[in-house]
Amino acid sequence: MSDRVPVSSIPLIAPSLRRRLACLLYEGLLLFGVFFVAAYLFGTLSQTRNAMNNRNALQAFLFVVFGIYFTWFWSRGQTLAMKTWHIRLVDTKGRSLTQWRALGRYLLSWFWFLPPLAVIDLFHLSGQESAVIVVGWIAVWAVLSRFHPQQQFWHDALAGTRLISCAPVKR
Repeated sequence: MSDRVPVSSIPLIAPSLRRRLACLLYEGLLLFGVFFVAAYLFGTLSQTRNAMNNRNALQAFLFVVFGIYFTWFWSRGQTLAMKTWHIRLVDTKGRSLTQWRALGRYLLSWFWFLPPLAVIDLFHLSGQESAVIVVGWIAVWAVLSRFHPQQQFWHDALAGTRLISCAPVKR
């Protein structure tokens, strides 16, 4: 007997912003392992001896690896971090995502990082200035969810997805 609750029986209530940001931080920690393995694999297969060689190819490879990671897990409802924080990803009607919708969400989720990275590149900012810009933009992007009717992040609204709270299943 499966201990999974059908998505349609879960109320579509957004988790608190604090929980979503804690989940994001935990996801970043878990992604470090994915990053390390993927970068090691790339370096081994491409015989890269210097970190600055093949940098653009490595970035493209990691973009694809992260895309596969998130598309796979989001189309199944949760990543490990989302399971830990009892957050589930569904479409606007509360159904599981298709892989295409999960891929669209992955591409739109780059709004968390691309604007500050573009500013950093455009103005050739130092490390401290870059950190302020990135953290500031993430804070602004997170607070903007308060203006969405269901308290969702705007990339979720554009992708037709939503994060919902899901209590752990009691046995």
